[in-house]
Amino acid sequence: MPGKEESSSDKEQYLELFLKIGLDERTAKNTIANNKVTANLSAVIHEAGVTDGCGRTVGNLIYTVATKYPANALVHRPTLLQYVVSSKIKTTAQLDAALSFFGATASEDFKLNEFEEACGVGVEVSVEEIEQAVNEVFEENKNVILEQRYRTNVGELLGHVRRRHPWGDPKIVKQFVDAKLLDLLGERTAADNEKPSKKKKDKPAKVEEKTVAVVTPEQPPEEDLNPFLIFPQPEENFKVHTEVFFSDGSVLRCCNTKELLEKHLKATGGKVLTRFPPEPNGYLHIGHAKAMFIDFGLAKDRGGGCYLRYDDTNPQAEKKEYIDHIEEIVQWMGWEPLKITYTSDYFQDLYDLAVELIRRGHAYVDHQTSDEIKEFREKKMNSPWRDRPVSESLKLFEDMRKGLIEEGKATLRMKQDMQSDNYNMYDLIAYRIKFTPHPHAGDKWCIYPSYDYAHCIVDSIENITHSLCTLEFETRRASYYWLLHALGLYQPHVWEYSRLNVTNTVMSKRKLNRLVTDKWVDGWDDPRLMTLAGLRRRGVTPTAINAFVRGVGITRSDNSIINLDRLEYHIREELNKAAPRTMVVLHPLKVVITNLDADSIINLDAKRWPDAQTDDASAFYKVPFSNIIYIENSDFRMKDSKDYYGLAPGKSVLLRYAFPIKCTEVILADDKETILEIQAEYDPSKKTKPKGVLHWVAAPSPGVDPLMVEVRLFDKLFLSENPAELDDWLADLNPQSKVVIPGAYATSLLQNAAVGDKFQFERLGYFVVDRDSTPGKLVFNRTVTLRDSYSKGGK
Repeated sequence: MPGKEESSSDKEQYLELFLKIGLDERTAKNTIANNKVTANLSAVIHEAGVTDGCGRTVGNLIYTVATKYPANALVHRPTLLQYVVSSKIKTTAQLDAALSFFGATASEDFKLNEFEEACGVGVEVSVEEIEQAVNEVFEENKNVILEQRYRTNVGELLGHVRRRHPWGDPKIVKQFVDAKLLDLLGERTAADNEKPSKKKKDKPAKVEEKTVAVVTPEQPPEEDLNPFLIFPQPEENFKVHTEVFFSDGSVLRCCNTKELLEKHLKATGGKVLTRFPPEPNGYLHIGHAKAMFIDFGLAKDRGGGCYLRYDDTNPQAEKKEYIDHIEEIVQWMGWEPLKITYTSDYFQDLYDLAVELIRRGHAYVDHQTSDEIKEFREKKMNSPWRDRPVSESLKLFEDMRKGLIEEGKATLRMKQDMQSDNYNMYDLIAYRIKFTPHPHAGDKWCIYPSYDYAHCIVDSIENITHSLCTLEFETRRASYYWLLHALGLYQPHVWEYSRLNVTNTVMSKRKLNRLVTDKWVDGWDDPRLMTLAGLRRRGVTPTAINAFVRGVGITRSDNSIINLDRLEYHIREELNKAAPRTMVVLHPLKVVITNLDADSIINLDAKRWPDAQTDDASAFYKVPFSNIIYIENSDFRMKDSKDYYGLAPGKSVLLRYAFPIKCTEVILADDKETILEIQAEYDPSKKTKPKGVLHWVAAPSPGVDPLMVEVRLFDKLFLSENPAELDDWLADLNPQSKVVIPGAYATSLLQNAAVGDKFQFERLGYFVVDRDSTPGKLVFNRTVTLRDSYSKGGK
């Protein structure tokens, strides 16, 4: 601990320690000048177990704990630090709430759920809720904002929103506030940029006061949080982090011996090695995007590598179509495998280790049927063949390999613990007989290893440092370590995270396969599915998917379901920057401009980008304005109202990038209801200033229709937020999830669009050119609307 007189070497050590946790040099040096703060911060860093360093955000929060933690509750400080280091508490608002909670609790016991509730642990605030709060704050402060314009104290506005949603994503809040300011005030003027004149104030009498300032480090934005800080370094994999309790009272403390770890580190050079191990029996979905982000992302963050390993232990389910798709989609998502491997590459190693497992007395050949095995496991009863001689099991296992035993007549089972409280220790099957050729290994084998047997061994063979999987595999951790321990193999660090569940969809392979097989959707890449192929066809970018996954975080909360709005927010953020604007009319209504000659064409400039500069010709495209134009059918009403900004008889609207027009006459069909065309006059002087602005498309020349395209409007596939929990989940399919509009009109900007090109159709949403397009007709898929059209809570 620092004393009153510290040597320069001590100060250098503290400086190095404080810089490791991300403090800037100025803050670190100011801290060292204060012995008390130095002692506290040093103690807290050691208590948090981050002496080797951590990310800047975690470090800043640790600094705050060291300087502000209530002295009457020191007994609870380790608990708080665990939440900080694991990023369950990741914002200053959460930490302030935690400090208040412990200040009130003092040294008394507390309930963890009450603490988590007080600090907003696991609370997800939807984009829609944030947007609504921002709108309310602006409405309440509208007069002040209009008066002060861009001199408005944005911090106060953010504070008002924060009081409504203290755990909302501050980045999203700031984006909505900035967008709302721009929407309300328009672009900054020269006057907005002028600095207000400062009035000189009388200086107060100087009072000498000796104080030691505690500098609060600048807080980084939330997206800078490093989600991978929770994982240990490879050289730390000698520590016990899992205990397996056996029914006889013994305990297996899972860790590597010094010799095994040294051998592993020598083979890997100390690098992080992970694996992404999909089973090639279907197309990957957005849940796999989270797995890729964690597996590939951790390896990339630590300068290591990630294997793409096909878990191909079931020859009946695998197809080359799926194998090719997985490799291609991994690359599309932006990940580069260290190496592509197959579990079947190790079939010989796995067989040899199974023989060794039998020799060590940890496996036996069983003749029970699958139903008998199930019944005996439920009753915690041993198989009658469990204690057969090792030599007998070795001979029978060899017969199984040679194909001398019929399929279903024998299995190899691991001799684990039939009286355990963990169902996954009830003598799991290691090998089955299947007279089926293997897509990758050919017809060499007629016995195939199970996932429970092969997965952990291949992890060990490939020297995986971190074996990461979803929470449903947590109960299999005992079996994983039991088997590696029984064979004396290196043991990777196992860690489980929550599955990624998204509203209004299903993601189980069984249900997805049912949707595809029974033709409820149009294949695995149907844009309504949450398959990565479907999202790509819908126009979603891998950047948006990865941003969404990173925002969700690496959590262990297994009962969370993420609102689809959150994904759509990231999609809009990406496409808003990347997709040029154009105009398309979905349901055309003909408008004849009566005061413009039929052969007159006025070529106008339309913006590809909202911030297009007038001196940048590439930022504009030409649109013809002729005496025949088309507007959306829904943008015209026979009866006007105050809250309606479309066209009506006798009313004017502004055509985007063009002129104001005024409806002078409506031509009806014989039924006196169907509108055939609108007649209108345009204002070439643009003196008319209507409130409504409409998108439109014009006939490019007399007698020629605009470019006709097909537009497919995709929406949520299911009506309920969680259809998977419904008994009749197929009855919940949204009948309006796909609406095809075959005769939309588009500007000529789109005539040379290629498959995969993305656009924003003004006032309508973001769209992408579909692969069904032909030289004669383009087909566009709607990626996402400009704003969420669903009510709060879903429909």
